[in-house]
Amino acid sequence: MRPLLSFQEYFEQGIIKRQASDIPRAKFLIQESEKSFIGLKRRVETAEIDEFNTNSIIKDCHDIIIELIRAKMLIDGFNASGNYAHEAEVSYMQIMGFKEKEVDFMNELRFFRNSITYYGKILDADYAKIVVDFLYKIYPKLEEILKSA
Repeated sequence: MRPLLSFQEYFEQGIIKRQASDIPRAKFLIQESEKSFIGLKRRVETAEIDEFNTNSIIKDCHDIIIELIRAKMLIDGFNASGNYAHEAEVSYMQIMGFKEKEVDFMNELRFFRNSITYYGKILDADYAKIVVDFLYKIYPKLEEILKSA
């Protein structure tokens, strides 16, 4: 896993670009994340995290968080595209005021989600539980940031 660059470095490399604020798209992402978050909570509360749902839970947690980060970027007039776009989006957490430890964990989650999606990596239930705990901790912070946007 390569180290995360600063948001400014991704901007200077052209991975992040300025654009007009896109409130309708941001609202859509926020609404979809809310639905996904509720659905994930229901799954976790009614079924044990095990070898049959670990990877899907990890991917869902990642997607919920990244969509909320992307929504904030859209509100603020930024868009990431191309190679390393997901890294660039994670780096926006620095701008949003998240702690370095939270940003680092999200970058790790991004790496593992890609390992699942593109390389067929199977992760264990213990890691999925850590990811769910991270989502439960960070989701209210993201909601608060987006309410004040």
